[in-house]
Amino acid sequence: MGKEFLSILTQLEREKGLDRNILLEAVKSALTVAAKKISKVASQEEEVKVEIDPLKGDIHVYVGDKEILSSEFGRIAAQTARQVIIQKIREAEKDNIYKEYKDKEGSIVGGLVYRIERRAIILDLMGKTEGIIPNSFLSPLDRFRLGERVKAFVYEVKKEKGVQIILSRKHEGLVRKLFDLEVPEIGEGIVEIKSIAREPGERTKVAVASKDEKVDCVGACVGIRGSRVKSIIEELRGEKIDIVRWSEDIKEFMKAALSPAVISMIDLDRDNKRAKVLVASDQLSLAIGRRGQNVRLAARLVSWEIDVRSRESIEESIKKLLQLKAVGKKAAETLVDSGYGDLGVLAKIEPNVLSKLKGIGKKKATSIIEEAKKTLSANVKTSVSAAKEETKKEIAKDENPVSKEEAKKEIAKDENS
Repeated sequence: MGKEFLSILTQLEREKGLDRNILLEAVKSALTVAAKKISKVASQEEEVKVEIDPLKGDIHVYVGDKEILSSEFGRIAAQTARQVIIQKIREAEKDNIYKEYKDKEGSIVGGLVYRIERRAIILDLMGKTEGIIPNSFLSPLDRFRLGERVKAFVYEVKKEKGVQIILSRKHEGLVRKLFDLEVPEIGEGIVEIKSIAREPGERTKVAVASKDEKVDCVGACVGIRGSRVKSIIEELRGEKIDIVRWSEDIKEFMKAALSPAVISMIDLDRDNKRAKVLVASDQLSLAIGRRGQNVRLAARLVSWEIDVRSRESIEESIKKLLQLKAVGKKAAETLVDSGYGDLGVLAKIEPNVLSKLKGIGKKKATSIIEEAKKTLSANVKTSVSAAKEETKKEIAKDENPVSKEEAKKEIAKDENS
């Protein structure tokens, strides 16, 4: 019996990855419950004691001074002991999984797509347990098939109805850890990732620096013919990646972050971490990017506010502001430099905010705001009138008398309203 018992323990140890002491405690707990059941004693009346020799495997169960023989354990007591052991082993397994994956928070794991649900993707993590990628944690480019191998960032591990391993494909940490895997120089600490700015499914900017002058940080991350960065892009399902050279000189870093645009001038407000960036008119769209993405990612990468403009756009904004009677040349330049070059912005701002600007008092601020509102309103009326005139011209050309009459009625309604 002793050798057989030790053999079973060894097998459970190997298959379940459990500590032998945990298994021995599970058996003790189970035999204690079973002994109480057959002896019909309450725990406070007579002590139940279980002794297990860890070397020989001999088991002795005592209730008070009396030893309970194995033949005395009936079918019900044996079933009870079995249920307790199974429960304890399951609890121990859950604890092991929790500890293992809790230590992996902030790293990446690989798994197979096991189930595709309406609200989440379930991964089989090497047969040990399951990981959940909620739909809100998926990249817009993610499209998975059953059985497909996927890497994901371990976002959170919690004990809730068992062990829940929450994974993410949107987190910036996924990009960081993929670079760790693909670029040996990062793993060795020669190349360091300084910062990451990501818009999942679209574009990521990664700022890198080298601790060894002989190692080109950007070249190391790109790899021969782009092999290393291509592997990461494939894992991210085609998301674009810009690798930027980090610099202690914030202006140089900002220029690299705003690439591929060529920067003409950068004016820094170091106290408030704001930068005014001037580019040529043909570089403005490149610097700003589609829907403002390039400048937005660059600002997050360098952790500064960035205002990108061309000289032409600045001059145009000043010209528009000079149409307001309350605004002179210097005031117009101050407003544009402070980011208030648009009439729509001026119309919505509070006077006490505008009055804080150099050379603009509270009275002047109120006048500027009121005039901006009136100008905007006049511009809207002018646009509507122009549109109506254009419509009338189109009606005059229309040869269909029915449609012409209907259009005239619609215009009359608009004018009356």
